[in-house]
Amino acid sequence: MAKTLNTKRILKIIGGLIIFFTLPTLLLFGFMYLKYNEDLPTGQQGAKADQLATQMLQALNEEAYLNTDYLEWTFKGKHHYKWYKTDKTCEVSWSHFTVILDFKNKANSKVFLAKQDYNGIEKQDYIDTATDYFNNDSFWLVAPYKVFDAGVERRLVQTESGETALLVTYMSGGSTPGDSYLWHFDANGKPKSYQMWVDILPIDGLEATWENWITTESGAQLPTFHKLLFLGLELDNVKGLEL
Repeated sequence: MAKTLNTKRILKIIGGLIIFFTLPTLLLFGFMYLKYNEDLPTGQQGAKADQLATQMLQALNEEAYLNTDYLEWTFKGKHHYKWYKTDKTCEVSWSHFTVILDFKNKANSKVFLAKQDYNGIEKQDYIDTATDYFNNDSFWLVAPYKVFDAGVERRLVQTESGETALLVTYMSGGSTPGDSYLWHFDANGKPKSYQMWVDILPIDGLEATWENWITTESGAQLPTFHKLLFLGLELDNVKGLEL
């Protein structure tokens, strides 16, 4: 009998702990969902949307970015990148791994574990992981320059506050095709934030800032900080060079 009581008590304690830790989380998520969730806006495709996208690129001096052969940065202090844009390769490093991604021929990509060449059965998994890291982390660095990529749709949107915004949808490419971003601009036409409708986020329309812009040695303008709700996404050691 005592054993049964002890078992019931243990189960009751476990159940109480689960409720204690999950209920506040569920309540917080419900609050955030009601506060921030927005439907994907509609907009008008065509010349005006393309013109707004072009104005954004002009405000950022796109030519300097296009002439930048090499980009280097660290994302959130964890993932390190040396991107040779002209050669279409990127060195991605995290933990004890380094992957040399070859964007022209994926079969030529290389993996190093603790600085030793690795050709084990998990090699492709590490290449895929590095590719996903690159797709995500480089987007937080150079997304404004990708608005005219192949498979991208642009729409002009009038917000409820009367501002003009640019809705960009990536119909193909990357790790999560179908994601949409609504760009908001400052008085000079420079990106100040975007709202996101993406698969990896459970709340639609969350806004992230684009701030602390720097001008690299090559003249390219790049952000070094984003704020998403109460989270900060830092990009450190950002460099851009003409080789």
